[in-house]
Amino acid sequence: MHTTDYTDTLILPAPDTKAVAAAVPPAGKGSIAELQYDRLSAEDYAWTSDDLLFDVHCQRKGIAEGDRAAERERFFSKGQPCLRTSPLAKTYGWALHFDSAGRIALLPMGSERVTELEADPDVTVRTAMKSSR
Repeated sequence: MHTTDYTDTLILPAPDTKAVAAAVPPAGKGSIAELQYDRLSAEDYAWTSDDLLFDVHCQRKGIAEGDRAAERERFFSKGQPCLRTSPLAKTYGWALHFDSAGRIALLPMGSERVTELEADPDVTVRTAMKSSR
């Protein structure tokens, strides 16, 4: 089984993001950004990356609750893109902090909390992937 989970890691917005501040993705389209934002903004440190990516996948594909165990095994049988590819960090100006249990908090770029985490020697700092334009 492959995993996308990180621990004690901060993912900063992509270096080529056009965002100047964190922005809420447009609602009502069921986009990956919207669905990830809805889940992560509802409660800090409630989701792991694997759980978040899989839940969004199931919602977008209409996978019933009873079919999810088998689908999860299939989904993670091959590598999946991690949250460094999330549109939240690439496009919308959000940073993602993973605690020691791998649970995620969504943080606005440039916030005091992001600055604190960047300075913490126990936190690995990465940036989101650049857009391939």
